[in-house]
Amino acid sequence: MLTLSSPLSSLYGVGAQKQKALKKLGLEKIRDLIFYFPFRYNDFSKIVTIRDLRPGKIITVLGTIQKIQMIRTPRKRMFLTEIEVADETGVISCLFFNQPYLAETLKKGALIYLSGQAAYGLPYFTMRNPEYEIYKPRTTHTARIAPVYNVTYGISPKWLRYLVSLVMPSTQKIPDYLPPQIQQKYHFLPLTEALTEIHFPSTFPKMEEAKKRLAFDEFFILQTAALAHKKNLAKQKAPSIPMDVKLAQSFVRSLPFLLTCDQRKCAYEILKDLEKTQPMNRLLNGDVGSGKTVVAAMALLQTARAGWNAVLMAPTEILAEQHFQEISHLLQKFKVKIGLLTRAKKIKPKAQILIGTHALIQKKVQLKNLGLVVVDEQHRFGVKQRGELQHKTTSLTPHFLSMTATPIPRSLALTLYGDLDISLIREMPPGRKKVITKIVPPEKRNLAYEFIREKIQAHEQAFVVCPLISESDKLGVKSATKEHEKLRKEIFPEFKIGLLHGKLKTGEKDEVMADFKAGHTKILVATAVVEVGIDVRNATIMMIEGAERFGLASLHQFRGRVGRGEKQAYTFVFTESNEPRTLKRLKALVLSRDGFELAEYDLQFRGPGEIYGTRQAGYLDLKIGSLWDLDLIQTARQEAKELLEKNPNLNKYPLLQEKITKKLSEISLV
Repeated sequence: MLTLSSPLSSLYGVGAQKQKALKKLGLEKIRDLIFYFPFRYNDFSKIVTIRDLRPGKIITVLGTIQKIQMIRTPRKRMFLTEIEVADETGVISCLFFNQPYLAETLKKGALIYLSGQAAYGLPYFTMRNPEYEIYKPRTTHTARIAPVYNVTYGISPKWLRYLVSLVMPSTQKIPDYLPPQIQQKYHFLPLTEALTEIHFPSTFPKMEEAKKRLAFDEFFILQTAALAHKKNLAKQKAPSIPMDVKLAQSFVRSLPFLLTCDQRKCAYEILKDLEKTQPMNRLLNGDVGSGKTVVAAMALLQTARAGWNAVLMAPTEILAEQHFQEISHLLQKFKVKIGLLTRAKKIKPKAQILIGTHALIQKKVQLKNLGLVVVDEQHRFGVKQRGELQHKTTSLTPHFLSMTATPIPRSLALTLYGDLDISLIREMPPGRKKVITKIVPPEKRNLAYEFIREKIQAHEQAFVVCPLISESDKLGVKSATKEHEKLRKEIFPEFKIGLLHGKLKTGEKDEVMADFKAGHTKILVATAVVEVGIDVRNATIMMIEGAERFGLASLHQFRGRVGRGEKQAYTFVFTESNEPRTLKRLKALVLSRDGFELAEYDLQFRGPGEIYGTRQAGYLDLKIGSLWDLDLIQTARQEAKELLEKNPNLNKYPLLQEKITKKLSEISLV
């Protein structure tokens, strides 16, 4: 007897090869298949007579097979199977390519449905590779709205649709976990009906109803898990770090620039959180160059002066060392011991403020008396590492501040960071020149090279960023190495050109960056490692190869790496693509300097997983929900909030409680 946990191999037709292919799609059990939703639908629901066929229209005809013949083309050695089907009004001829088995499986005289697009032919209308199905009262592939699923090699869309049809009776075994009052309030379909209608819709309006119910479920479970975690965290005890107003004022006066209003507001929110005995759990979100590090430095200083230790973690060793230098400079007047710990370097590892990479988690570092954890580019670390770091502390839970320069759309912030309070820095420091951005087509490449040459001769420097060129080249090393050789030998042989990528050893990276910062290296060819944090004030040129391979969020961050000094900076976006959609997306980068605006645009075109690196976190595994549906996300959050207020432990809803516990476990928050 099949259960929701039964392996798919227990279904008829699923042998070892099919099982292996299904696993690539994440499908191993009956439940997985039920929750594997179509990405589009073919509307084959309109059934017409052959006489009423119109070329170009998607339709279905029902007729009797009159003739079957197999043809083998002489040149291409292709098998063609031709069948003629007739109803009371006419005849249609259908051609099937490289499906010789049809000559055996289809029988003359059989009643058959054909769904697809008709075309004029002589002497009959024709169809090429239509969907077909021997007549039965309830169809799967034709004469209906037919689902289309993402597939992989070894699996056809038709076969997967058939497999889904086999497991649909199992939907009756899935209990509805959504509280009845919420179902009634929004007139949601029952879960079983929603699952049936999403896979095999009776009508498109019913499919939309099903989609809304299932999308709400996804967001509701995410929001309930996030808010439950937030409530659980609030029950923990954290060190109270009183705000030292005089110290804060002294720090601000020591700066060679004025803080923006947003910086002041965010710093105040953070310092007020540090005073509480509940752990701060806050995200500091600001565009590239908006001054997040200064705000974090103020919190680190307050923590250290109050007698607690603080940690700042960065995703790369380059960025960790840069933070170490910048924080040391900002706090040099305050006599605070600052240390650096990476895989390669140890500088005062028992300092009051310790800056480092994952080595802070991986090495046997004692983090006693820890009051504050600051993590830069939090989405790159993920919640698992956050939990590991907190588990290394003693007794009290430290305050947690994460920072990201990737502007986050509101819908994503509510979904991905629903358990965090958010502080936004949207205001850029005054006086900073806008980076001039140009799209460079292939025919203008040489002109761009000449412009870059002139700037380097004027003692400026340039970044060249390269994309991935294959799935196996996950760090972009191949393309960066190839570009480095081309520029060094063919384009700019007169300049020293460096190469930076993730496979270099730490000492090699340090040497490359030191040469570039000192001005010895004029051009630095790099992978996307420069997206995060690298700051060289003399760099005024950002040249991006294969720009169509990057999201706008990354392109905007690359652009933020230049223009840190007084000189005018430029970003050249190189693309070989003439595809209108791609060019439209790149033009958005030229027209907008607002990272948050670009993030919204990028989310629409590419999706959150590719932009924010959330796929590996297991947190934002949306199967049907759209991050464009802000209203539904906000509704789900409000309902989750009200439910937890009335029933904090969810003990009235054991089925929902089970799903929330599972989601918390998946995202490593418990």
